[in-house]
Amino acid sequence: MTTFLIGLGILLVGGYLYGRFMEGFFGADERPTPAVIKNDGKEYVPMPTWKCALVHLLNIAGTGPVLGPIQGILFGPVVFITIPLGCVLAGAVHDYMIGMISIRDDGAQMQDLVRKYLGKQVAWLFNVFICVMALLVVVTFTYSPGDIVVKSFLNQAPLVTNPWTWAAYAVVFVYYLLATYMPIDKLIGRVYPVIGSLFIISAVLIFVLIFSKQLPLQNLTLENWRGLKPNMIPLFFVTVACGIASGFHSTQATLIARSLRNEKSGRKVFFNMMLMEGFIAMIWAAVTMGVMGKYGLASAGNANASLVEIIETLLGSKFGIIVMAGFIVLPITTGGTTMRILRIMLCELLKVGSSKVGKILVGVGMVAASLTLLFIVKFQPDGFAIIWRYFAWSNQILVVFTLAVATSWCVRNDKSILFTVIPGAFYLYVVSSFILNAKVGFNLSWDMSYLISGLLSLVFIAFFSYKKITNK
Repeated sequence: MTTFLIGLGILLVGGYLYGRFMEGFFGADERPTPAVIKNDGKEYVPMPTWKCALVHLLNIAGTGPVLGPIQGILFGPVVFITIPLGCVLAGAVHDYMIGMISIRDDGAQMQDLVRKYLGKQVAWLFNVFICVMALLVVVTFTYSPGDIVVKSFLNQAPLVTNPWTWAAYAVVFVYYLLATYMPIDKLIGRVYPVIGSLFIISAVLIFVLIFSKQLPLQNLTLENWRGLKPNMIPLFFVTVACGIASGFHSTQATLIARSLRNEKSGRKVFFNMMLMEGFIAMIWAAVTMGVMGKYGLASAGNANASLVEIIETLLGSKFGIIVMAGFIVLPITTGGTTMRILRIMLCELLKVGSSKVGKILVGVGMVAASLTLLFIVKFQPDGFAIIWRYFAWSNQILVVFTLAVATSWCVRNDKSILFTVIPGAFYLYVVSSFILNAKVGFNLSWDMSYLISGLLSLVFIAFFSYKKITNK
């Protein structure tokens, strides 16, 4: 329990202090924002800070900070330190910097920021990754809630041959299309704040249950520290993903950047909501460890099944179903805004403009691609584990892209690159060593993977240091 409380202290106190520092570092001021200057009632719509914060939390949270930590706790109590440190020094900085840079660039979306700050060639590569990433998010956050509905509410196995499974998926996609094409303040701006409030309340409830149920939480000791495997870093950070840093958040931050009325609201919306996600990740890591230690966890290793089992163990099947409903809605809201982002990006790339037919064709194409991928994955015995693995890894690649954009912005604005280039190099090390070693990647030994990844990270730092010195 001591290690858990220390981690919470790092997250809350450290996050508050570092957030204020980053706000001053960026230089947020009172200048008019794109939401005010370019208000069009559709994409650029000013909203109150509290509403922007709750919408952004729902956009970035999904079930990522829940399912990731449920799997990540298998690494032991070290997660109570790595989650808050990573969240404060990398994840919150990542979200804040890209959201604020978008505001300074007239609400530009990620593909435009990458093109401006990293060049056309890198932007082409980014566009490929972000399209794949968005599809993986949509499929992941359709698969999870759809299966939970069929299993928990209909008491049936969510098999590929069960028509109720596909009926649940179809309902989710209908919502996605509504969230994709309706003005942001008509559906997202009205519904998400309510759901966001329920999400926070349920997280606080689980937090209270950790203490009231006296769940046993391990402390970090020299013994379990020495027991960590040398490949812990890439495996852990890819597994937990969203609860620490998420490249997917960059697409959501640039979306909500078009609704902030004041730059001073940026820390509350971008930085603090990432801290909230880190808090949620800490809670679910702790409750998973506690339930495993006190009651046992029959479904350990299966994130979706573990989520259901944990809630029913702590709250019972009747009251737990209310909390479970929240975890069905969460990924759906995230998937909806992700499809909206994908639609905006594809329409810009394909130069659809205001053509209604073009927008409809883009929507049909997105749904067709998502359903095809979902159908393929659903036929795999461990389908969710497979899709999560690809989602988490590609998600961390986008972290590198985003922090590279932030570092390039710092170079151009004559600011220190230290606070963005170090976490960027670290995540480059994580994603490269993971794919170099993975069987689906290059299947190299860990020693060789670490060597190559270390060199790539040094090149990343050297490149931006050279840019900074020469001011190019």
